[in-house]
Amino acid sequence: MTIHDVDIDALTGGSADLRRYRGSVVLVVNVASRCGLTPQYEGLQKLYDEFRDRGLVVLGVPCNQFAGQEPGSAAEIEEFCQVNYGVTFPLTAKVDVNGPDRHELYRELIGDGPDIQWNFEKFLVGPSGTVEGRFDPGTQPSDLIPPIENLLPR
Repeated sequence: MTIHDVDIDALTGGSADLRRYRGSVVLVVNVASRCGLTPQYEGLQKLYDEFRDRGLVVLGVPCNQFAGQEPGSAAEIEEFCQVNYGVTFPLTAKVDVNGPDRHELYRELIGDGPDIQWNFEKFLVGPSGTVEGRFDPGTQPSDLIPPIENLLPR
C-alpha cells in the first residue's frame, strides 16, 4: 500500500483522489492557519508554482491537533489560504495526524516512526508513493528544493 491507495476527502468536498498523483512527487504538509509557521504557505506555493509542471504536487492537510491552531471550517480555511497566500495547491479535509483517530494517510506516511511534532511537518513522497524524506516543521520550503529536484524528471 502507498499514499495513492488512501481515501481522503478534499477540503471542498468529494474525494481528493490521491491515485491521480501516481508518478508525481508529492510534498505532504500538515498545515494550520493560526500558527507561527503559517507564513510557510508562501514558500509552499512558490515550490508548487516552480515545480508543478515537472510533476510536483504540494498537498496541504489541515489539522487542529496542535494548540487548536486550525479551528476554521473548510470554507474558512480555503478563504484564508487564498486571500492571504494565494494558495492554488490542493488541500484535503481537516484530519487528525496523531493519536487513535490518526488518518490513514498519516498512518501510511509515518509507519513506525515518531508522531508528528507540530504544524508544517513535511513528507516528501516519490513517484511510486513511497516516503523519500521527512522534514521537521522548521524546515523552510526553499530548503526542500534539492531533494525535490532529485526526485523530479530532468
